[in-house]
Amino acid sequence: MKHFIYCTIPGLRQQDLTQMPNLQALVSNGSQQRLTTSFPGVTWPAQASMLTGKLPSEHGVIANGFYWRDEKEIEMWTAWNDKIEAPQIWDLLHEISADIKSLAWFPMLSKGSGADYICMPKPVHNPDGSESLWCYTQPQEYYGDLLESIGHFPLQHFWGPLANIKSSQWILESAVKAISDFKPHFSYIYIPHLDYAAQKLGPNSSAALQSVAELDKALGEMIQGIDESLGNNNVVWIVASEYVINEVDHVTYPNRLLREAGLLNVSLQEDGEHLDLDSPAWALVDHQFSHIFIKNRCQETIQKVQHMFDGQNGIEEILVGEERSKYGLNHERSGDVILVSTSNSWQAYYWWLDDAKAPRFARTVDIHRKPGYDPVELHFDMETKSIPLDASLIKGSHGAPVTDETQQGIIVSNSSSILEGRNWMDIELCEHLVNAVSSAHHS
Repeated sequence: MKHFIYCTIPGLRQQDLTQMPNLQALVSNGSQQRLTTSFPGVTWPAQASMLTGKLPSEHGVIANGFYWRDEKEIEMWTAWNDKIEAPQIWDLLHEISADIKSLAWFPMLSKGSGADYICMPKPVHNPDGSESLWCYTQPQEYYGDLLESIGHFPLQHFWGPLANIKSSQWILESAVKAISDFKPHFSYIYIPHLDYAAQKLGPNSSAALQSVAELDKALGEMIQGIDESLGNNNVVWIVASEYVINEVDHVTYPNRLLREAGLLNVSLQEDGEHLDLDSPAWALVDHQFSHIFIKNRCQETIQKVQHMFDGQNGIEEILVGEERSKYGLNHERSGDVILVSTSNSWQAYYWWLDDAKAPRFARTVDIHRKPGYDPVELHFDMETKSIPLDASLIKGSHGAPVTDETQQGIIVSNSSSILEGRNWMDIELCEHLVNAVSSAHHS
């Protein structure tokens, strides 16, 4: 029986392979091709596009979070799998045969998915505001087995100032155990380690290059574990970039600009200024793009916003209405205006004009309350126990459309035939892998 193991790695570049002897050895007799990520190239949409073969206009994952207009609520990083509006690889495999078993290890929207075996962080929120470590697993009791054999998933090392190789090591070690225990036909594993130093200090920094070496060591241990369990001739490995992280030297503040134009309102609370979601316009900001939501979809306000960002330094494109279809983002969940950064710039969520008036959570690691992604959390100051409000500290970003080879990722395999000797778009992989797994299952 052939087992297919599909690993996605954010930030993996072609030049990184030269520093990854274990990955190189795995694919030495296989194949290597270029891979282009669809826009927006950030975690949730990238994974949804890879796992469904669809663009956001069909799967509905338009960013690393959602704004629910009717409820006037922002949901960042907590959504379940039902927010993906298209069938995923495991669903498509089940349609072919209920006997084809799949494993989903850490894709960010996997809670409640149709995969047979699942693991995803799901800390327990205690009444006193503290958190207890735990993971959502399928089967439900399986996290107890993982806890007994390898300990808790180290959530503190998954994101924030303590993010390091320990989280990816746990993911890989637990995946080896699960694949050995269940022997699924298809396994998907998300390996985040290259995401941290490349954003914090730049993709060519010594810390980022050290991360590549650390990851390769962990990959080598996983490959050895899988080979011992399944046999090295029985596994088809596919390892792919989720996106590539580019050097940045500029940051744009859409919410500050909207506020200065009189379109964004704040409410002054005890701990500072909070965003008023009933404002005429505000931006949900995510790496190198943002969704601007316009109250009542007022056309006059939409035009005003479009004109005010036209020619703005750091902004490459402004997409309005049907123009969002250019990248498959014409979905009801999308903002009425979408701002796309130049490749050397990114966008920060800040709306305050005076740091003394920033809300308390701005200086903390709080991925759920911030209406946008905040990579500055990686720069947490251990002395002050706070995050500096200096977005210029960030030296790497991603998410903008791929326009040249430096933004392209790679896809490699130990199979010489599965990649067909051609370059790939991320949305082409789902159908191709479904066909490959199905053919192997029925042969």
